[in-house]
Amino acid sequence: MNHRDTAGYQMTGATHEGLAHLETAAHEFRCYGGDPVGSVDAALSAAPHMAMAHVLKAYLLLLGTEPAALPAARQCVEAATGLAATERERGHLEAVRLLTEGRWRRASRVLEDVSIGYPRDALALQAGHQIDFFRGDSRMLRDRIARALPAWHESIPGYHALLGMYAFGLEETGDYDEAEKHGRRAVELERRDTWAWHAVAHVHEMRNRPREGLAWMSTDPDAWSQDSFFAVHNFWHVAVYHLELGATEEALRLFDGPIFGKHSSVVLEMIDASALLWRLALRGVDVGNRFDAVAQNWAPIAAAGNYAFNDVHAMMCFVGAERPNEQQAVLEAQLTAMQSDGDNAEFTREVGRPAALAIQAFGQGCYADCVERLRSIRHIAHRFGGSHAQRDLLDQTLIEASRRAGFEALTTALVNERRALRPRTTLATLTNKENARYARAA
Repeated sequence: MNHRDTAGYQMTGATHEGLAHLETAAHEFRCYGGDPVGSVDAALSAAPHMAMAHVLKAYLLLLGTEPAALPAARQCVEAATGLAATERERGHLEAVRLLTEGRWRRASRVLEDVSIGYPRDALALQAGHQIDFFRGDSRMLRDRIARALPAWHESIPGYHALLGMYAFGLEETGDYDEAEKHGRRAVELERRDTWAWHAVAHVHEMRNRPREGLAWMSTDPDAWSQDSFFAVHNFWHVAVYHLELGATEEALRLFDGPIFGKHSSVVLEMIDASALLWRLALRGVDVGNRFDAVAQNWAPIAAAGNYAFNDVHAMMCFVGAERPNEQQAVLEAQLTAMQSDGDNAEFTREVGRPAALAIQAFGQGCYADCVERLRSIRHIAHRFGGSHAQRDLLDQTLIEASRRAGFEALTTALVNERRALRPRTTLATLTNKENARYARAA
């Protein structure tokens, strides 16, 4: 029987039951909620020869950047290799194979071609969109989706996800009005689309409108926080809004509750926990032993070296927790990573390594060294992935390092730069001495 998915594309090896489970998994993945791995396992149980079920499971394992997930993802690729497949499905299989080899750029191009030939393939668009995020490619975050949108309409299941992804791409390329419009429309169509909630959250962050951000996230918090594996990151956004308003106690409460209350060892959630603590520490907030609690979870994978963005956040925790051995493990893993064949070698060489060394220098009180290292990479920091909001932490660290190094003129310049974009931020405050110096220069 010729089974087709809801977009009309052939699903080789599918059964009626298997395809139903796969569609459930795909919907859960698009909303970043539920249990898509459980649903895809049910699909494989019902249709073990369905190539796209193996492919979707591989994506689910790979797109969390978890070092421990790589062997299982390779097993998915091995299981799908040799199965009957269409040209579209073979493109997906090639993409996940490349990802298991750390070839993010090539996988991105393969999925780009799949989307060009099959623009209603929501999984190709979503996986490609996530890869664009991990590579810090803001233009492709937008344009990959823009190319396909004319082939879609509201009657096609998953249309909300296209709008949510497009919203995030628009935000990362600075088109905030259009980003907010598309993100809000996505949530209207599917209230559980947590990526769309997150896209609008980014708009408010980049516009430095924390009160509007808090209002947005409070309109229907259950929609983005319940049964969602993206809840921690969205709570991180809420905490960052509070920081922008100077409400550090509320940020700590969120850390102790939904952000790290369960002591998660999920990499993407440890990134959020680490980044929030570092932001608090930059503001002089006593975070107690919280760094150590997160560092304990980073420690088993300190030497993974599979993604530079993760390395830098692990280093923040190891510095905050004063763990020199784990700091050294990260740096040694980076040296190994830079000798590898995968794209992470370049991510690490260009940004990850100097950023990790800068964070370590800050912790050692070598503030001038930290400043020099961060100034050399801040204009190319997107090359190791993440969003503008996440990478802003490097600029925040640069300001504080410059202040502590006694570089008054540079600090004044950096603060004035920040004021132009974020007039409400608590970091855009000069000391009395710096203000006096600025006044004399004027």
